[in-house]
Order: sequence, then C-alpha cells, then structure tokens
Amino acid sequence: MGKLDGKVALVTGSGRGVGQALVLKLASEGARVVVNDLDAEPANETVALIRSQGGDAVACVGSVTAPDFAERFVKTAVDTYGGIDILVNNAGFTWDNVIQKMTDEQWHAILDCHLTAPFRILRAAYPVFSAQAKADAEAGRAIMRKVVNISSNAGLNGNPGQANYASAKAGMVGLTKTLAKEWGRLKVNVNCVAFGLITTRLTAADSSGGATVNIDGRELKVGVNPELLKSHAQRCPLGRPGSVEEAAGGVYLYCAPESDYITGQVSAVSGGI
Repeated sequence: MGKLDGKVALVTGSGRGVGQALVLKLASEGARVVVNDLDAEPANETVALIRSQGGDAVACVGSVTAPDFAERFVKTAVDTYGGIDILVNNAGFTWDNVIQKMTDEQWHAILDCHLTAPFRILRAAYPVFSAQAKADAEAGRAIMRKVVNISSNAGLNGNPGQANYASAKAGMVGLTKTLAKEWGRLKVNVNCVAFGLITTRLTAADSSGGATVNIDGRELKVGVNPELLKSHAQRCPLGRPGSVEEAAGGVYLYCAPESDYITGQVSAVSGGI
C-alpha cells in the first residue's frame, strides 16, 4: 500500500529534471499521474518509465502558456482518472538579463510561464475541486487535496539579472497564500516550495558559456559558470547544489497525507541558503 494509492496527480514540466523525479516518486506511492512536457518525447518516455515500474500515467504534451492548455490539462485528468487530488505547478525556464537590457518579450515570456500559466491552471481546476468537495461532504467523507506551487530563492530574496524570474516567483508566493485562504473550505492544502540551486540541464556547469536549449522556438542560453558553482558551494551550509530527487522530495512532503493540516506555507529547499 502506497501513501497515495488512488490519488490523481498532475505535474507540469514533468518530462525531465525535478518534475520527472517528482512524478516517479508520486507514482511509486500509488498515485496515477498526468505527465506534462513541452516536447512529446520526454513526456512519453516518462510515462513509459512509470508504467514499466508498475505505475499508471498518461501524457498531456504542450506549452503551459498556450491559451487552451489549462483546460486541456485538467480535462485529461478528469477524462482519464475521474478527478484531481494533487496539482503541482512546476514547469519553468529562465531568460536572464539586467533590467536595462531586458526586453518586453523576455519579461512577458517568464511571467507567462511562471505566474500566468499556474493561475490559469488553478482557475481551470477550481470547478473540479469544488465538485469533489461537495460530493465528499454529502457522503460524509473528509478528504484533503493538495496544490503545490514552485517558487525560488530568487522570488524570496531577489537575484541580479533575474527581475522577470524573481518577480514571477514572488508572485507565486502571493498566489499560494491567497488560494490557501480561498480553498481551505474546499479541503485543499495550498503550499509553496522555493528551490535553491538544483542540478538540472538548465543549471549544469558550462565553462564555455555556449550551452543552449530550445524553448517555444527560442534558443536560450543555459548552464552556470563553474566559478559561480564553486562560490555557491562555499556559501551553502550543505556545501553543494541539490539533486532533482532532493528537490522533488521537498515537494512530495506537501503532497503526502502528513501535511493535511499545513497550508499557506513556503518552504525553501535550498541547502540552507
């Protein structure tokens, strides 16, 4: 018996990195999972991996910023599994610049992905959570459901060159605290996890400065200067970046039944920074 047997979990950006580690963890505890990625290949590979380990998963491929994505994402869960128990807004990327050089396109691309998309997804999920809460009340059941929004240390403390990202991630904190107050009556816990430096394809050491990824047709620079990684290790009480499994573990805490009386909170998964 897993702690999440029978639960339905939706996680954006779960074909790779932290999101993939999280859906693997949720599935290992019995959750049925809706996997999302911008690209079909990693989404389908993650679904296949979950199924090979005895879990149940389905893919919903596409950009979270697409106007129709939120409704399609929620509909996939309802049509396939009948409802929603866990919703994690994890998808994201960075597009950095100092403010005097940041374009409107850079600003809006990051706000759209990290704040507007989660808002739309949560808005689309409201009727499902509301109907489930009403059905539970009529049946005399007390079932807690979970929303976990992903923020960042940049959103809590700011970070040079990331006015767009830091603003979006600070907004996630406000969205979390507001929905915790609005959705308590629906028996939905709404919490937030703020990541520090986690080792992914976007933050891997890059001494050349030439690493890029393609996101929505944009070729964006990724990777971190090895000297900055060394500086981080010196400042971090735990002396290193986190792994994707450790980051996912911090999110899982808010998905597990042990968190049923915790809502409106922000936890930093940052190694102590």
